[in-house]
Amino acid sequence: MFFQKTIRKTVEVDGVGIHSGEKTTLRFKPAPANTGVYFIRADLPHRPYLKVSAKNVQAVSYQTSLGGPEFQVNTIEHCVSALSALRIDNIYIELDGPEIPICDGSAQYFMKALLGGELIELDEPRRYCYITEPISYVEGEKSAYVLPYHGLRLTVTIDFPHVAIGKQTFDMEINEQTFVREIANARTFGFLKDVDAMKAAGLAKGGSLENCIVLDDHQVVNPEGLRFRDEFVRHKALDALGDLVTLEMPLMGHVVLNRAGHDIMNKLIKKIVASPQSYRFVEMGADVTQEQKRFANWSV
Repeated sequence: MFFQKTIRKTVEVDGVGIHSGEKTTLRFKPAPANTGVYFIRADLPHRPYLKVSAKNVQAVSYQTSLGGPEFQVNTIEHCVSALSALRIDNIYIELDGPEIPICDGSAQYFMKALLGGELIELDEPRRYCYITEPISYVEGEKSAYVLPYHGLRLTVTIDFPHVAIGKQTFDMEINEQTFVREIANARTFGFLKDVDAMKAAGLAKGGSLENCIVLDDHQVVNPEGLRFRDEFVRHKALDALGDLVTLEMPLMGHVVLNRAGHDIMNKLIKKIVASPQSYRFVEMGADVTQEQKRFANWSV
């Protein structure tokens, strides 16, 4: 049996928001069993809180944002991707501003902070959302689907008409070790040609070569180059893991994404929630071989 997790002690991450450009401090704080993941605005009267949930997703263009009656929190995906990979079920994320620190554009600072907070088990078993039959969402050339799988596996394909990116595919069994080694350090990226439009929309005020891979029409501009040959698709895998936290339940399944960004992920997650006939709750150790065999060769 696997038990729910939180952290033993409070830890901090400081930085600026990539879109707002505002300085902010984030604190990860322990939470009791069956709490879930909550953002708290410590700088606002009465310390309002907001659950990380697909129901609260308000924006999925260039970022994933959550909103409620009292506040909005932007660019959550890098921060919460580490929660997904580390299987942290219960935590309070306290902020003193409207956006998550971008740090270096990856998830490594959040991952290191959480590990420094010491993961601990709680006295409640973790119940997984186990996919029993395929669920898919397709929109033109973009698609996302999830298959029965005993664990969490992610297959991501991107295709950009840029000589430095092109078509890339990344396939990985997700656990703490693979996330730390293969995904956590992958940075967000953007194009010089889009900068003016983004800034006109009030975005990218805190963006720089220190927290984003930047591409001109021909190549990567950052003098240090890439951390991985396929860093672009690895970062999309990181984003997808972050978006999975809005499901509000740890997933057991094989998620397959083709040209799918935050918008398609959000629609897939909402479809999973709306399809209770296609999943069941299990505790680790349950027999799920029947569904795996039945849909072993299924594809969209």
